[in-house]
Amino acid sequence: MLYRHTVGDVMTEDVVTFRPDTPLSEVAALLDANDIVAAPVVDDDGAPVGVVSASDVLRHETGMPDPQGQDGDDERSWGKARARTAGALMSSPVFTARADWTIPRVARELRRRHVKQLPVVDEDGLLAGIVTRSDLLDVFIRSDAEIREEVEQDVLGDILDLDEDAVAVEVRDGAVILRGDVPEPRLVPVVVALCQGIDGVAAVEAHLAAARTG
Repeated sequence: MLYRHTVGDVMTEDVVTFRPDTPLSEVAALLDANDIVAAPVVDDDGAPVGVVSASDVLRHETGMPDPQGQDGDDERSWGKARARTAGALMSSPVFTARADWTIPRVARELRRRHVKQLPVVDEDGLLAGIVTRSDLLDVFIRSDAEIREEVEQDVLGDILDLDEDAVAVEVRDGAVILRGDVPEPRLVPVVVALCQGIDGVAAVEAHLAAARTG
């Protein structure tokens, strides 16, 4: 059967985290040392309670609500500018994802929240990993050989149970090209839809006809 990747497949499990009382000097050092733009803040149980970003640290370092000095009347922003710990600087509440979410679902959530990453929590709400936009892109950057194998084995073989030589499969830069015969005309859109559902497929070009019988 077709396998659709989930957040759990692509997330990073080894996550840099902060505690609410982590000093900002340590926050800045860890963000820089790990070359990351943000990291979650977790409580004593390991549940994410906020996120601290490099831009948050920059606001603090400039002593302004934001690097451009805007939002000067926002008391919360000024409070962050005066913060001394991760807990005082973090953005909260924190938006999270679940490991069983599909890639399209978390992609929509990232877009809706206007963020580049989301902490991933388990069934108990504890931090299990982190998923970024680049993690999602990795799913769709698959080799043509991988895509072709999934089309041949999963779609044409396991699902539709077609003869091995019934349909020839070619993949060019993620575009699937199908040539051959299927038992019934109604199967043509089915084959196309199944191929379009494969991670990494950019397009499907079907040159398929119903096999003549009798």
